[in-house]
Amino acid sequence: MEEPRTRPLNPQPKLTCLVTGGAGYIGGHTVLALLDAGHQVIVLDDLSTGFRWSVPSTAKLIVGDVGDFDLVCRVIRTNKITSILHFAAKTVVPDSFQDPLSYYLTNAVKTRTLLAAAVSENVSDFIFSSTAAVYESSESLVSEEQNVGPQSPYGRSKYMAECMIEDTGAAHNVRYAILRYFNVAGADPKGRNGQSTKNATHLIKVAIETALGKRPCMEIFGNDYPTPDGFAVRDYIHVADLANAHVLALNRLREGSESFTVNCGYGRGYSVREVVDVVKAVTGIDFKVRFAPRRTGDLASVVANSDQLRSFGWIPRYDELSTIVQHAYRWELELAIDRH
Repeated sequence: MEEPRTRPLNPQPKLTCLVTGGAGYIGGHTVLALLDAGHQVIVLDDLSTGFRWSVPSTAKLIVGDVGDFDLVCRVIRTNKITSILHFAAKTVVPDSFQDPLSYYLTNAVKTRTLLAAAVSENVSDFIFSSTAAVYESSESLVSEEQNVGPQSPYGRSKYMAECMIEDTGAAHNVRYAILRYFNVAGADPKGRNGQSTKNATHLIKVAIETALGKRPCMEIFGNDYPTPDGFAVRDYIHVADLANAHVLALNRLREGSESFTVNCGYGRGYSVREVVDVVKAVTGIDFKVRFAPRRTGDLASVVANSDQLRSFGWIPRYDELSTIVQHAYRWELELAIDRH
């Protein structure tokens, strides 16, 4: 039987998309999805955390700051950009408590600059990479109507950006899609890209690095949460399924959809302990785990209600945790070849 797919990803004529942060993890996978769908892609990235090698030769890389208004306007005008997908951001929750102003600058102020350039250059479609960190913790599935209550400077900085996008959409000819991610993991099923950031904090990557001896042990922060096994619960979404959700969102805007905000997750949560057990099973390697106190800003449980995204025709292909871990593990082995 043919593997189910998301609704055709390119019913619209070829678009020219500006992808900020397209040399990074999620942005890089979305670049691949856009190219696979037949679109032209211009990547704007300062390479502070992204990698030049990760941008395919079929895309154009411009090294620069998304907060440079004149540069962004010039890039939009020169390349006849039709749509903007904005991924460039700082994303590490604990770091945001140590350096909140940097997060507000990168995630809020520079988003304002990018929006101003979009308005100035008449770009009408804007897709924003947001986060479930804008929500309060919840024992039930988190819907888009859930109370917003970010618990970290990171979450607040992203919510500030969301508010600016919504207000800009109301005042100008800008339609937007805000995608609120849950926990993104895995790697491109074809082996073209994956999570490559050094000193990454993503649970699955940290666990795999520990299994491979790149870390002496891994820490689990908190084992006294009000969850079935005492460990924090998260909804892990494969990065390729998430990338395809962006292409689907872009198509909806091009088809004339009103602006929307949508959760991106599977609606199924796994505890940190369960994830560690799956990593050990997939790799066949036992490794040392050390328990540590809870981190500031970490929530007990965050699991998506993804009904709205599924109603758009989104059909995930890689929603088994073991598949996510297998793809991430395969990529980590690939990184043994020095790409940097």
